[in-house]
Amino acid sequence: MIKTGNIIRKGINEENAYSEIVVAGDFVFLTFCTGNIEKSMQEQVEGTLDEMERRLESVGLKLEDVVKIDVLIRDAWNIPIMEKVFKERFKGNYPARKTIQTDFAHKGGENGLKIQMDAVAYKK
Repeated sequence: MIKTGNIIRKGINEENAYSEIVVAGDFVFLTFCTGNIEKSMQEQVEGTLDEMERRLESVGLKLEDVVKIDVLIRDAWNIPIMEKVFKERFKGNYPARKTIQTDFAHKGGENGLKIQMDAVAYKK
C-alpha cells in the first residue's frame, strides 16, 4: 500500500505499472477484476464479482457501493449470462454499466479469459 496525500493505492503491480485499488476521497477505483479463468462464462462472471467483493471488503465496502462498472467481454452473445448473474448479485442495486466486446491477449486464448471488470465505488 502506498499513500500519497489523500490517495491510497493498494495491490500495486510494479511489473505492469498499475494498482488494483485506488482510494481517492469518497471514490474507490478497482481495475482488472477477473476470476475462475478457463471455466464457463457464468463461473467467470461469478468469480470476477467474488474478486471485486474481496477488494471492496479490503476498504470496508460491498457490491452495493459500486456505482459504475466497465465490462470487457470476449463474446457479446454472453451478455445475457452476465446480466443473469448481476441480477442475482446486485439485487436491484445496479451500477451504471458499459459493456465492450474485445479480444484478450491472455493465456488460454478463446477458452481462457472471457470477462474482466473495472469498477468505481462510492465510500461515504
